[in-house]
Amino acid sequence: MAQHVEGPLYYERMGRTGPVIAFIHPNPMDQSCWIFQMAHLSTWYRCIAIDIPGYGRSPKADPGLTMEDLADACWEAIDDALPGETAVLVGCSTGSAISPFMYHRRPDKTAAMILCGTGYTPGKEFAKRRIAAYTANGIDYRWAYTFEDLSPAFRATPLAHYFANLFSERNELADLDSILHQFRALQMPEPEGHHERIACPTIILTGSEDGTHQNAFALQERIPNCQLKVLPGAGHACQIEQPWLFNRLMIEFLAKHNLFPRRPKPAVGMV
Repeated sequence: MAQHVEGPLYYERMGRTGPVIAFIHPNPMDQSCWIFQMAHLSTWYRCIAIDIPGYGRSPKADPGLTMEDLADACWEAIDDALPGETAVLVGCSTGSAISPFMYHRRPDKTAAMILCGTGYTPGKEFAKRRIAAYTANGIDYRWAYTFEDLSPAFRATPLAHYFANLFSERNELADLDSILHQFRALQMPEPEGHHERIACPTIILTGSEDGTHQNAFALQERIPNCQLKVLPGAGHACQIEQPWLFNRLMIEFLAKHNLFPRRPKPAVGMV
């Protein structure tokens, strides 16, 4: 079992045939933030969306939690659902930080990585800010934090409020201390060559309105042969705001690397 995690992680599955895609969510959301990707990609893939410790319906984390612990726990969820399988790893924000650790734990089982809501920020000041905000406001901070992950235009929509309510309605199942342990793990420096030693196909999908957008280019430079695509007008959680474009870019990337089960057809009316 993964260290500093109080039991197996909760996950949802969709799709009965095809290769495996594992989705790892951002803070303050849970696995439901991948609803549009699960519904679409399960046409061709076996999809698994995981709640990391302290979120959704997953167990708590203990003091001393590390990024390696989070990576091990996510792999254990994949093993439980789909034993022995190779997986494409898809992460947003915290999920994008966990995914490279998952790669280094099992490079032979990582087919590719698709990262969004991410960038290279050596000072990691964001973790200190989030620890302070959660400490001051408690678990209810998740509702307001959801809107910070969205572009200004999307924040005003009923769908943005739907997602904020969806995540915060699960606050009674979430655990504040676990979330704080996660941010302390995120504060720790990465091992030497952490990004430079990534050898699987990797792409960064970045929203132009994401606060980390400019940092995404710095991360691209650190990962060998990494692609980058911009979703114009999208924020941090670009997979929620523009699923039609996000999914298309995912499929194009997977097809390019022979990881799509069959040749994708152009979507009707898609630009």
